[in-house]
Amino acid sequence: MKHIISAVLVLFSLNVAIAQEKDSLSFIKSKRMSDADLEKKKEGTFITGIPDFSSDPVTGFGFGARTNIYWNGNRDNPLFPYTPYLMKLTANAAYYTSNARELILKLDVPYYKGTRWRFKIDFKAQQNPANLYFGLTESTLGQLRLPSDENTTFSTYKEFDRARKTLRPGGVGEADFVTDALSNRFRETEYMLNLKADYALGKGKWRIMGGYEIQHLSYATFEGLEAEAIDPNTGQVTSAPNGISLLRRDFEDGLISGVDGGWVSIIQTALIFDTRDFEPDPTKGYYFEIANEYSSKYIGSQFDFNKLFIQGRAYQKIPIGKRTVLAGRFGVGNIFGDNAPFFEFQDQWSPEGSINALGGRQSLRGYRANRFLARSMWFTNLELRVRLAETNLGKQRFAFGIAPFFDAGTVRDRWQDLNFKNVKTSYGGGLRIAWNHSTILSFDYGRSKEDRLFYFGIGQAF
Repeated sequence: MKHIISAVLVLFSLNVAIAQEKDSLSFIKSKRMSDADLEKKKEGTFITGIPDFSSDPVTGFGFGARTNIYWNGNRDNPLFPYTPYLMKLTANAAYYTSNARELILKLDVPYYKGTRWRFKIDFKAQQNPANLYFGLTESTLGQLRLPSDENTTFSTYKEFDRARKTLRPGGVGEADFVTDALSNRFRETEYMLNLKADYALGKGKWRIMGGYEIQHLSYATFEGLEAEAIDPNTGQVTSAPNGISLLRRDFEDGLISGVDGGWVSIIQTALIFDTRDFEPDPTKGYYFEIANEYSSKYIGSQFDFNKLFIQGRAYQKIPIGKRTVLAGRFGVGNIFGDNAPFFEFQDQWSPEGSINALGGRQSLRGYRANRFLARSMWFTNLELRVRLAETNLGKQRFAFGIAPFFDAGTVRDRWQDLNFKNVKTSYGGGLRIAWNHSTILSFDYGRSKEDRLFYFGIGQAF
C-alpha cells in the first residue's frame, strides 16, 4: 500500500510541474450542465444563509448560522456552463448552552483560472459532547446492550434509552447508585486543517488528488456527571451521577486505543472518475473514487493506520415530470493497522467529504450515527429525487421536491468476511429545497426496526 501511495504522489508531482498554464477546455466538456439547469443558474456573486437552531439533552440549546458565498461569474465566461461555481466559501458557526461550539470554513476553487487544477482548503474547530459509541466490532450488529450489562438486550432505541436511565447500584469506581444515561456518549474536541488539490487528466473524466491533513484531538467521557435518571420503584424522573461509559470500559480493557487523543498527521491520495453534469445536484453521470488516508509516526503522527475507501455513484434522469432523477451509491471501506485509534472507525474519508459510517444521515438513515462500527464495512443508498415545483421569491430562486430512499449496509472485523449476510436496512422519505440551484436543503425522515429519526442538513446525502 505504501508503494501505491508513493507512486500516486510521484504522478501528482509530475503533473504539478507539467501543467501550470491554461489550456483549452476540452477536459471539461463532458461536464456541461443540462440546458434546463443552465438557464436557471444564477450569475454573479451571491450569498445563501440560514439560521441554525437545535436542542439536545446533552449539548443543550444551540444557535448559529450556515452560510455560503458563491462566485459564479457571468454567462459569457467559458467556464459558466461547466462548473457549479468559480469559487465557493462556506462558513458555519454554532454555539450551545453546554459550552459546545463549532466553526467550519471551507474554500473550493474548481478549475482554477480555466486550468485543470482544483484547490480545496478546510478548517474546523469544534467541541462536541454528543458523539455516540456502541462498540468497535461486528458484534455491534446485534441488539442494543447496556454499557454495564451485556447480557440484557433491547430491540428498539426507545426501550434501550429508558433502561440506560434507570437507576442501578454502582460498581467499582462508581457512586452508590448511578445512571447510564450518558454512557454511550463522549466529548470530542478537534482542530483540523486540510489542504487538497486535484488535477484533471486527459479529457477531464479522470482526476488524481493529493492532500495533507493535520488534526489535534482530545476526548472526555462523563463519569460522575449528574444526568437524567429514572427511579425503578416509582418511575419518577430524577438525577444521579453517570456510571462508567462504554468507551472508557473498552479503553481500560485494552480493546481500543486513541481515547487519550493527540496529533494526527495524514497524507491523502485519490483516483477519481467523474462525469456528473452538476455536482451539487446531478441529473446524470457517474462518480467513482479510490481514496486512501495514510498516517504514521514518519510524517509526525501519533497514530499508525491506513484507510482505504472505494465508492461509486450513478445518476440517471428518467422521463417522469420535469426533473426526476434516480440516484444510487455503493461504498466499501477497510482500516489497516492493528492499533488504529477508535475515532478513525467512525468515518470513511472521501474527497467529497467524510462519511459517518455506519449509521446516520450520510450512510444508514433510521439508525443513530456510528451505530455499527468495525474494521470493514459496505453500504448502499438509493433515492428517487422528484422535482415538484419551482418559484422565484424576490431575486432568489427556489425549487421543491421529494426524495423517497432506501439504505442498507453491514460491518465486519475482516474485509475477507464482507458479504450480504446480517445486512441492516432503513427507508424513508425526504424533502429537498434547492436555493439558487447550488444550495440544497435536505430534510429526511428515516425508519428502521430500531428507531425513527429526523435529519436536517445542507446538500444531498450523496
